[in-house]
Amino acid sequence: MEKYKSLHLWMIVPMSFMQFGIFRDYWGDFSDNAWSVHVHYWTGTAWYLYLILQPYWATHGQLARHRTNGIIGMFLAGGVCITALSMMHRDLLNAQHAAEKANDFGPFQPWFFMGVAAVEIVMMLAFGFAIIQSIIHRKKLENHAWWLISTVFIIMMPALGRGVQNIYVGLHADQWPNINIMTPIYYANIMIIAMLLLGAYKYNKLRHPATYLALIVNLFNCFVGVLGHSEQVQNFLKYLIKG
Repeated sequence: MEKYKSLHLWMIVPMSFMQFGIFRDYWGDFSDNAWSVHVHYWTGTAWYLYLILQPYWATHGQLARHRTNGIIGMFLAGGVCITALSMMHRDLLNAQHAAEKANDFGPFQPWFFMGVAAVEIVMMLAFGFAIIQSIIHRKKLENHAWWLISTVFIIMMPALGRGVQNIYVGLHADQWPNINIMTPIYYANIMIIAMLLLGAYKYNKLRHPATYLALIVNLFNCFVGVLGHSEQVQNFLKYLIKG
């Protein structure tokens, strides 16, 4: 327990990166966001806050509070997963709008939104799997804790990716619409993987299955372009995701 006493402080780092990434997209057009966007943002934010508070309570003599809030936390985790999946039809709508109004979307062509939808399915399935594993291993502190921590790195990409992408597009605005929008996605994934491996090294979890899962998910995220251009993937998404 002693080595986890500062974990709550370390968890502020990924929380900050997530909030930085999503800040402009969410708060920039706050009143125009759909209800589902608000629900997902706040459940996701609450989940990150829980991953700061829970380690603090567990390592500072408040185990009863930790256990009680852990039950509430599982409810929140389900909300994060379900609300993310429920928003995926928006990706397909964006792909449709990008095809119809290509001049407005510039470098954001239909394939990009299709690719995002494809990786988000894998991302949320992995998130759900990690949550279930944390429940299964709830009596084994080290495994329980690291499965939960891994969820931060599994679902960070959409938020951080948007933030890095906004900066990158802004810096290359003079090249619009000829901007490689995949480059910032790679940068964001490198940042997430670096944080993941740094944390895994600090807590001796480099060879933990949760670390492998988070690493695989973020490497998979790099295939947004390949997946988005695939006609088979596009047809599958259109068949699976209905409005």
